[in-house]
Amino acid sequence: MATKIVFLDKGSIPAHISFKAPNEPHQWLEYDATTPGDIIERCIDADIVITNKVILDAATIAALPALKHIAVIATGFNNVDIEHCKSQSISVSNTPGYSVTSVPEHTFALIFSLRRHLPSYHQHTMSGGWTQSPHFHAYLSQTFDLKGSQLGIIGGGSLGQATAQMGRALGLNVVFADRKGQAASNRPNYLSFEELIASSDIISLHCPLSEENRDLITLQEFKKMKPNTLLINTARGGLVNEKDLVTALKENIIAGAGFDVASSEPIAKDNPLLSLHEHTNFILTPHVAWSSDDSLQCQADMVVDNIESFLKGEPCNLVT
Repeated sequence: MATKIVFLDKGSIPAHISFKAPNEPHQWLEYDATTPGDIIERCIDADIVITNKVILDAATIAALPALKHIAVIATGFNNVDIEHCKSQSISVSNTPGYSVTSVPEHTFALIFSLRRHLPSYHQHTMSGGWTQSPHFHAYLSQTFDLKGSQLGIIGGGSLGQATAQMGRALGLNVVFADRKGQAASNRPNYLSFEELIASSDIISLHCPLSEENRDLITLQEFKKMKPNTLLINTARGGLVNEKDLVTALKENIIAGAGFDVASSEPIAKDNPLLSLHEHTNFILTPHVAWSSDDSLQCQADMVVDNIESFLKGEPCNLVT
């Protein structure tokens, strides 16, 4: 009997990205998007479910008797109840490493834009500021080279390591953080979380979201940062308390922030981050750091490879 595969939110992947057909006999059904109320009806007899961001909690999974494998087409898998899957012998795979170029490049795009005040200069120029300058330039504020600055990375996985490699190539002093609240491990290039927060010029988040690190950075941490610090988050929105970030920026506790994520996505109309729309020291992009064509195609190929490996009895990229 052919394996039934249901893709719950294929619309989250741009239409021009192609998915190869699995080599094993299968039935493939895909939906542009799936609401929580539609999951069980669409997947009741599915052997394999593909999800990007659709939430598969314990109750939903328990209502799918045929389910054997969940293929998450993302690196993060906090939308799936992993512990319940383990208890029911349902394997879960993800797609690690597909965006090891795209996310670090986006990270540095945010860093350069903020460190060089590009939003301010663009706004000033387009509003006529340059035309009125008595000089050939329209200098507004101090800028500083990246070279020699300290880049503190929270998250030592593939994305954190790739960001570190780019940072070193630019002459940055790169350090990683040990877990919050733990003593320094004395590993090379690692600082305690508290020391990294206090000493870094740029802090970049590349760790998954869990209940343990939700609100990893709050006003308490912001107050320990240097006034020139930039905070970059291309990981998960819940890692940073958004109200506290707004306070830190409006009160000039830190120099700026660049985010590609929000605590709920798509971002809610009342999200406090949207109150920063006139602040040129804050850049918010709509969770697109991962989305270069090269990364997207790699991800599409990887999720099908994960499914084929599972069907052959040789599962790979498991998180369970």
